[in-house]
Amino acid sequence: MSTRQLTIAQAVNEALRQEMRSDDRVILMGEDIAGGAGVDAPEALDAWGGILGVTKGLIKEFGRERVLDTPISESAFIGAAVGAAAAGLRPVVELMSIDFLGVCFDQILNQAAKIRYMSGGSLAIPMVVRTALGAGFTMAAQHSQILYPILAHIPGLKVVVPSTAYDTKGLLISAIRDEDPVIFCENKVMYFQTGDVPEEPYTIPFGKAAVRREGRDLTIVAISRMVPAAVEAAEQLGKEGVQAELIDPRTLVPLDHEAIAKSVAKTGRLVVVDEANPVCSMASEIAAFVAENCFDSLDAPVVRVNAPHSPVPFSPPLEGAYIPSSARITAAAHSIL
Repeated sequence: MSTRQLTIAQAVNEALRQEMRSDDRVILMGEDIAGGAGVDAPEALDAWGGILGVTKGLIKEFGRERVLDTPISESAFIGAAVGAAAAGLRPVVELMSIDFLGVCFDQILNQAAKIRYMSGGSLAIPMVVRTALGAGFTMAAQHSQILYPILAHIPGLKVVVPSTAYDTKGLLISAIRDEDPVIFCENKVMYFQTGDVPEEPYTIPFGKAAVRREGRDLTIVAISRMVPAAVEAAEQLGKEGVQAELIDPRTLVPLDHEAIAKSVAKTGRLVVVDEANPVCSMASEIAAFVAENCFDSLDAPVVRVNAPHSPVPFSPPLEGAYIPSSARITAAAHSIL
């Protein structure tokens, strides 16, 4: 495959474009993704393209029947996407910020996640909810949260957390083709991170972690934006003679338990890095799995590195201290070596 450098935002756009070209059942829904419903003036069409312009250009190729601007009513358009999926379409709906989950939680929790089970498998819900999350833009407590642990808790949903442009495109195509509802979590601070991305469509299977770095002395499992921070920490540890193995789960549901267990069996030590608040986080889930299933492999306690159990602060210096850093990861590694 021929590759070139794309940002994560461009990788999302390309995955959407290629899947819409190959399958006319794929539609897009969301706020401001097409420049304003009912406004056809050239200067208004495609004026925005969703959050940070991720869907820009798609309205011009596919038209208003397939790129649908919605009212500011998350419960309405997430509910409409559930119905569209049940009726045979493959909607990709943009929840502009994961913090707005509370507005449409019933549609996700009690409808999208349960219809296939409650219909005995006769109704599939092949929909994707793309959503931006995470701190770092000083958008304060109501627009900066990491809420994927809530979604991972719900049976019937798949939860995807890419950390590279390559993975973003492959995982999003897999999500669009999947027969179950998928929550596709895009860390907004990473939208303009670049990486090699093939021009052709490709898929990455769910439930297969990536080993970003091999090592023998300890395992670091890092999620989403925490992967680059963990890479920095691993590089610093390497200068000190400590070889850290870095596991990127890529999907939280399904989670690649085998890859985590295999790494811990090799290294005997585990640090889990998760930007979510610590109580009932994915770091807690991964730590519990290892404690229950890999206890004999452990030479030290499992250590979690999370954000504090507090709302995200608006103040830039406080927000910087709130987000787990490579220095905190390094310190956590030192504490169990």
